Amino acid sequence: MDDLSANRRVGWVLGLPPTAWLLVFFLVPLGLIWVLSFGEKRGIVDIAITWTFDNYQRALDPLYLQIFAKSFWFAGITTAVCLLVAFPIALAITFATPRWKPILLLLTILPFWTNLLIRTYALIAVLRTRGYVNFTLEWLWEKADALLVLVGLGHLQLLGERFEPVELLYNNFAVVFGLVYVHLPFMVLPLYAALDRLDRSYIEASLDLGASQFRTFASVVVPLALPGIVSGVIITFIPALGSFLTPDLLGGTDSQMIANVIERQFKSANDWPFGAALSFLLMYITFFALALRAMASRGRSAMEAA
Repeated sequence: MDDLSANRRVGWVLGLPPTAWLLVFFLVPLGLIWVLSFGEKRGIVDIAITWTFDNYQRALDPLYLQIFAKSFWFAGITTAVCLLVAFPIALAITFATPRWKPILLLLTILPFWTNLLIRTYALIAVLRTRGYVNFTLEWLWEKADALLVLVGLGHLQLLGERFEPVELLYNNFAVVFGLVYVHLPFMVLPLYAALDRLDRSYIEASLDLGASQFRTFASVVVPLALPGIVSGVIITFIPALGSFLTPDLLGGTDSQMIANVIERQFKSANDWPFGAALSFLLMYITFFALALRAMASRGRSAMEAA
């Protein structure tokens, strides 16, 4: 009994500081914003808590629902692209030699060493009209034109026209590209963690039994990496859904996400109750989606156990 009591005291001592930290700096501010979502804006800085649902009713306006849908669409595309790009990267790191594995992991987390704002401005320098991408395309255009002349096909005039820079900024492509660039490491790391624990004898057995490499990948590697895929999808989709800096700097007027609307309500519009309602509506939708995923996973586990 003395040992049990001592263990309980140790648990309380170790658990109290992080619990207090979460309570003071997370739950209490979140509760204040939740209460604020039921308020009314009166004047420039005056807010009255009237427990009205008008802010939530206003948030369900088709205009804002369209922005919600666009935000989910951008986040979904970002997550899908990150998954397709991150899986080969995670496989390469997993099967790399012990010498190269830490170097590849370092390169994966290297973007985190630089501030997101700086990385976004660097991306603008790459994608702008006279940026590195268009400069490279223009150089390739001129070389291809010279090559046609060299082989005697210059009369075709296929590339004789002046190169027109490609518009890569301030549109939906720039937003998705920027979101993928920012969130790709969040997908690579959980995939690598799942693949690194993979028993490679399953892969060898599949190949020895005559399965092709693609069949082995689809039937052995992917199912065993499913926990990492699910974790990567969650920790990529949710931050991408709430991104506001990337669409604000890279997107155009039609590329704004719901986080940009929320940010404007708290800053330029100074309508904190409506911004709080939009924030919690986004949080409710996210929690609902996660709850559905947890219920589906629990149901699948119960069927497998049966």
